[in-house]
Amino acid sequence: MNPVQQLVVWLNDPLNWTNPGGVLDRLGEHVSMSAAAVLLGCLVAWPLGLWLGHTGRGGGVVVLVSNLTLSVPTLALLTILPLTFLGFGRPAVVVALAVFAVPPLLANAYTGVRQVDPQTREAARGMGMTGAQVLRQVELPLAVPYLAAGFRTAAVQVVATAALATFVNGGGLGEIIRFGFGLSIAVGGGQILAGGLLVAGLAVSVELLFAYVERLVTPRPLRRSRRGAGRRAADAITGS
Repeated sequence: MNPVQQLVVWLNDPLNWTNPGGVLDRLGEHVSMSAAAVLLGCLVAWPLGLWLGHTGRGGGVVVLVSNLTLSVPTLALLTILPLTFLGFGRPAVVVALAVFAVPPLLANAYTGVRQVDPQTREAARGMGMTGAQVLRQVELPLAVPYLAAGFRTAAVQVVATAALATFVNGGGLGEIIRFGFGLSIAVGGGQILAGGLLVAGLAVSVELLFAYVERLVTPRPLRRSRRGAGRRAADAITGS
């Protein structure tokens, strides 16, 4: 059989889905570590990006942090972090992927606050709001569509990259690909294709899900003008 026929046979075998270490187990691992990495990235990037955007003095810091995190290959982090106290396995993978998630989260948080009309800020201050109140009650609600765009970008990137976790015993769908290579191309070609297809399918599903969420949190008058604006903002700030 050629690899495509092997792919069809492999995907139609129920045992490949339900056995321990099968697709369902690996999918759960992949989703859980990706979600943990993105949430960790949010905990770091969003407060920093919102605060720098509020002060209006952090453009250079955003560029520096984003460029530094983008310049470090995820595979390099995955091979270095296991040598620290994190050890091999899930914790090192989550931290490495979180670093990879920071640039779009940080850039969009900063841009979301900076795009608020200065007159809106002045009106809020004229009503007696403190700086923290302006950020929490005015700037943050208006920045939500940008935060959603950054979250969408980070989630898709992390899900697609998490397949590399297999190199450090991190689990996930990448294990299916690795085991396929261990069987040689002639025998495991279908399994390799199946693993790649599953990772791609999951990434596309995440993209569609969060595209819908982004649309929901974006006010209707802004949807057309902001179509893809979050990603363009991230690209402009990070220089990618």
